[in-house]
Amino acid sequence: MQKSLDAAIVAVTVYPSQARVTRRGRIELEAGDQTVEVGPLPLTFDGDSIRVSGRGPATVLGVDVVLQRRDRPADATVGAVTAQRQRLVDESDEIEDAATVLRQRQTFLTALGERATGAYARALAGGDTAAEAVTAFAATMGGELATVLAGLRELERRRKDVTDRIAALDRQLRDLSGKREPDARFAVIALAVAEPGWVEVEVSYQVPEAGWRSTYDVRLTGDTLQLSWFGLVEQRTGEDWPECELALSTARTSGTATIPELSPWYLDPYIAPPVYASRSFGGAPGGPPPAPVAAAAPMAQPMAEMALDLAAPMRQSQARVEEGATAATYRPARAVAVPADGSTARATIAVLDLAARLDHVTAPAESLDVHLRALTTNSSVHTFPPGPAAVFHEADFVSRTTLSAWAPGEELELALGLDDRVRVERELTRRTATKATLGSTRRREVEYRTTVTNYTGRPIRLTVLDQVPVSRHEGITVRESAVEPPPAERTDLGVLTWRATLPEGQAYTLRLGYRVETAKGIELSGWREG
Repeated sequence: MQKSLDAAIVAVTVYPSQARVTRRGRIELEAGDQTVEVGPLPLTFDGDSIRVSGRGPATVLGVDVVLQRRDRPADATVGAVTAQRQRLVDESDEIEDAATVLRQRQTFLTALGERATGAYARALAGGDTAAEAVTAFAATMGGELATVLAGLRELERRRKDVTDRIAALDRQLRDLSGKREPDARFAVIALAVAEPGWVEVEVSYQVPEAGWRSTYDVRLTGDTLQLSWFGLVEQRTGEDWPECELALSTARTSGTATIPELSPWYLDPYIAPPVYASRSFGGAPGGPPPAPVAAAAPMAQPMAEMALDLAAPMRQSQARVEEGATAATYRPARAVAVPADGSTARATIAVLDLAARLDHVTAPAESLDVHLRALTTNSSVHTFPPGPAAVFHEADFVSRTTLSAWAPGEELELALGLDDRVRVERELTRRTATKATLGSTRRREVEYRTTVTNYTGRPIRLTVLDQVPVSRHEGITVRESAVEPPPAERTDLGVLTWRATLPEGQAYTLRLGYRVETAKGIELSGWREG
């Protein structure tokens, strides 16, 4: 005899693009061969990934995955939403019926009013008494028509309200797309029970349409960066995940794993392809034819028994980390429930204080904005995946940035937003140009003065980037005419870097000049001023 086991979800391990769900339940069985059914399970789960274990006087003989056809959705929530939608559809039909009756009454009253107009004219000829009777009748008809029109407006308002509610339920059903299917899959487990008693069965399986991604908060306080790492979990597997033991793994699962091998790399003489006459094969003219869990967290201590230190800052929980050979698994301290409607659940993974070296960076040739930058080293054991980051200065949100993959011990450059307290001015102080004459070269010469002033109220480290053009032709020559002060760095691509410590209220000034000479017959491309 087959028995049904109520196995609740007790643990979920979420990978970047899928998840492993673990269910566990207890059932009392008699001795002998027994069959236990677990489900319903998501229609999309990987049947080859199912695994069964447990405790008790039983041996697992095998497990099969079966599909059961049903007339109605297996999920109670979907059934309730579907029933509610049907009730609204019935109400919409009733509103339309009532509107039809009122529209027919409106037509009748309108026609009756037109007939009363002629009767009124005849009544005037018949005397005052007849005219008064027709006038009273017309007033009554007008009141009736006004009531009908008001009723039609009220029905239209109700119809719009019902239509909006039906649309909302349709969106909810789309979010529950995996649960909307009436069919369901079950795991049928064959057990050999040695003696009667309780048996604990644990079933795990892999599901697609689930995953997690990283997001960060970067908070600057003085010269210290606080990095908060969060995992955002989403899933549309067709089953809600209750608050259970949730683990976030960085492992990248794949269907098959093979060691790469290189095939021979051959070089052959080039043979031009044959040229065919232009024909149309239903595509472009002349083209080829188209190809065919663990125990729950302890209950919070009552407020009356807590000794609060209001002077101490509130602490944030962090996940436990388990390092593997090629990936890490993080277990958040707080149980997180993840619904199957695609909404996002956030879990805190780690909160770190990192020492940072701050400086202000500007490139006046591109923009007069000044960017606050932090150079910091990952002093933790975590390898941070790439992801978006919200940047805060103390409690103020200032910008968004993106973190690249960040390994332990690696130095990273973080953009922390613009600082309007550092002002930049760039002035074109010299500009000359000669016209080309017969047998001569043409010369262009410019010089810029850049001034950076610090109004932050404290000394800052300043980095200024500028550039001179680079020639890619022997007939074009670039020479620097003024570079003051000398730059700290320069590259072969013409980028110059100045670094300085700028006291509060002080200005830093640099000059950069260069001239470009073009040989006879050379037209210059790429020149710009500003």
